[in-house]
Amino acid sequence: MASAVRKTFGCFRLFITSFPRTKPQQCRKYSARLMEVGVLESPRLQGKYDTGQLFLHKVFGYRGVVLFPWVGKVYDRDIAVKEERSEEQALAASKEVKGCTHTYYQVLIDARDIPHIRVGTESVTFLSNQENSGTLYSIPGLDYVSHEDVLPYKTTEGQPIHNHLFDKFLDHDTDLATYVARDTLREWQDKNHPWLELTDVHRETTENIRVTVMPFYIGSREVQQAHVYWWRYCIRLENLGDEAVQLRERHWRIFSLSGTLETVRGRGIIGKEPIFSKAQPAFQYTSHVSLQAPSGHMWGTFKMEREDGTTFECRIPPFSLESRQEEGATPHGFVV
Repeated sequence: MASAVRKTFGCFRLFITSFPRTKPQQCRKYSARLMEVGVLESPRLQGKYDTGQLFLHKVFGYRGVVLFPWVGKVYDRDIAVKEERSEEQALAASKEVKGCTHTYYQVLIDARDIPHIRVGTESVTFLSNQENSGTLYSIPGLDYVSHEDVLPYKTTEGQPIHNHLFDKFLDHDTDLATYVARDTLREWQDKNHPWLELTDVHRETTENIRVTVMPFYIGSREVQQAHVYWWRYCIRLENLGDEAVQLRERHWRIFSLSGTLETVRGRGIIGKEPIFSKAQPAFQYTSHVSLQAPSGHMWGTFKMEREDGTTFECRIPPFSLESRQEEGATPHGFVV
């Protein structure tokens, strides 16, 4: 499978090519599907996109719609290291990185594109509000997108985004020829912002493999007379170079304020060992961690294998796990 965006006579088209694993002589049975979706608009260099803005994801290629923005702090270790002259200064800068504010968006993903993209469909999760329950629930089809990854477009299609939440959250304004927020979206955002809110983003690049981490605090529960705190973290890996590599192993270190240090090793990520190539440079997934303390931090490495069989360790930037006062845990207006 490969996806991309192309401009043609003022319109752009998203094409997705999908070939099953089969013999080369059988591939002629399958052909690329070319679908025109609308007219490309100029990306905004200043300001934010409005609720209801249709877009293509610049990296993953899926169709989506903006729900609302988040302003978070981006801690970019690449910038910190490049700004220093000596190795000692670079090391010091990598330990204390200054955050710069940046706009991200809560978006809906078009369900038609989900089978063709390497983005976890359950990136937004929350804890059950039932007493003494540590059950995690997910809301599929949501994502967090950086401002620079939004390619805005317009369309005359009657149902531009296929997502079970589209009609619940958005209404069509015929006068403005755009989509606007319903009251249900505003109420849902207000009630659930504690576990939806994006606050920190961490980035680091090793040998052209950039790792981006977004941690989210999602609540705490009493489990067997102990207080357990939960976080989810979304990780995006992207190959910025020309040489293909494959992720083979993960190595995590998890420190808790209670004084414990846990080491986790394993093959791949979420049961997969993705390849990062020019055709498919990125992969995104979500996982979870729990601590018996209100704070801690995580860091680690991914072992990557080059095409010649050699390997290298790709750094995962350290990030904090911080709890805060909880204001509810069940999505307003949904039955879970």
